[in-house]
Amino acid sequence: MAEEPGAKWCRKCRRDLPPAAFARDRNRRDGLQAHCRECVAEYSAAHYRRRREAMGKAVRERVEVPEGHKLCRRCGEVKPWSEWHRNATASDGLSTRCKTCRAGEGRAGHLKRQYGLTEAERDEMVASQMGLCVICLKAPAVHVDHCHQTGRVRGVLCFNCNSAIGKLGDDPDAVRRAAVYLEGTSWKPTLVAPGVYRLPS
Repeated sequence: MAEEPGAKWCRKCRRDLPPAAFARDRNRRDGLQAHCRECVAEYSAAHYRRRREAMGKAVRERVEVPEGHKLCRRCGEVKPWSEWHRNATASDGLSTRCKTCRAGEGRAGHLKRQYGLTEAERDEMVASQMGLCVICLKAPAVHVDHCHQTGRVRGVLCFNCNSAIGKLGDDPDAVRRAAVYLEGTSWKPTLVAPGVYRLPS
């Protein structure tokens, strides 16, 4: 079939299309691929499907993504561009995972690096505490607490309790003195040596 002026004939779908519908191929005389982008994409998808099936792996179904949105391969949700971090090196200028998935991966990575725990292990600890902070027994357990000297994980606390023992320097003696103070004992320690106090009996 004769090509229309300024158009190129796609051998696959047998249509006259504008040159912009074809990817570049400098090895061809006209500098364009023989098949249009749409046909190449269709062939690539079919080839991908056959290869994945031959390997016994799951095949991702094609998802229609509206303009201004992107599919997150991590959570499988289509989200607007505002839900993605920028990535100048990516072809579309966006990260490969949405902000929510990146944040989740960041938390999981922090748990592993800082405490040597997986999210499942942390959740198991929280469940063993009935979901509550082991100090106040009231607020939800959300902060992993550990010994700053040995690195050993002690439990999962609420924000206030975790902050309180941290401000007391993780010092059991300071915590005991705080308990004595709260119980109403008059706080008049006697200095018996540098840095050593004796509580009133």
